[in-house]
Amino acid sequence: MSTKGTALARVGTAYVIAFAVGGLWLAIGPDTGRLWLDGLIADLLATLVIFGASRMHKNSSFYDAYWSVLPPFLAAYWWIAAAPDVNDLRNWLVLGVIVLWAVRLTGNWIYAFPGLHHEDWRYPLLREKAGKAEMAADLFGIHLVPTLQVFLGMVPVYVAVTAPGRDVGLIDALAVLVGVGAVVLEYAADVQMYRFARVKQPGQAMDRGLWGWSRHPNYFGEFAFWVSLALFGLAASPGDWWFLFVGAVAMLAMFQGASIPLMEERSLERRPSYQAVIDRVPRFVPRPPRKTSVTT
Repeated sequence: MSTKGTALARVGTAYVIAFAVGGLWLAIGPDTGRLWLDGLIADLLATLVIFGASRMHKNSSFYDAYWSVLPPFLAAYWWIAAAPDVNDLRNWLVLGVIVLWAVRLTGNWIYAFPGLHHEDWRYPLLREKAGKAEMAADLFGIHLVPTLQVFLGMVPVYVAVTAPGRDVGLIDALAVLVGVGAVVLEYAADVQMYRFARVKQPGQAMDRGLWGWSRHPNYFGEFAFWVSLALFGLAASPGDWWFLFVGAVAMLAMFQGASIPLMEERSLERRPSYQAVIDRVPRFVPRPPRKTSVTT
């Protein structure tokens, strides 16, 4: 088996064990009386298994695919365990959008993952900054906090698949449009980046296609996906509008406050020409690039 194949088998095994632990909690653990809390506890227990695998292999990228693998299972569990009078059509639409997103994101991770000799460059940086508290930084910063963030983004899904009554309507249609559009945008951005990577010159910065309209179209698409889930929750329970978008806003804050600044700083260090891209191409929301002034 290839190095990549061996690595994927180990990651897959860790995920099977993690989901088995979470599933055992849901099957035989104490019933909290709240489906969302049962799901959260199972989610955290599974995350701890992945954390153990990360420490065992000295590679926190064991966690990377968990971001996209968990949501379909969590949504399906809530649907199956919910009251029988929920709207099945809405549930199918919600689950369909989540599965489409999960397949794309997980597939992209599998395609790009070279093996266990590779680790996301941000993880060692975070552990090094933590010093003697590197294990705590690994547990909380790399594993538990992202798990809680994804769970927060899934709260509208819980509302959508468990709330009875309301018929599917225009907001559901908008949610499908936004969700599918987000996945298509992310896929197109991935394909364009991979094609560029095969022909780029040393130090050349990507500014073609979608990347000429946004410096981070993949992050914009990811944010749009979580907005679509919030819209599904709003369609099912308009009275809960005040908290349904919190998860999407938290994702936006993470992208704008942490992920994008780190990526920009790294790109400037590795590609001096990236400053010209910053001057011309919008940071986040795709739109036509700015015209640069020409001095004579």
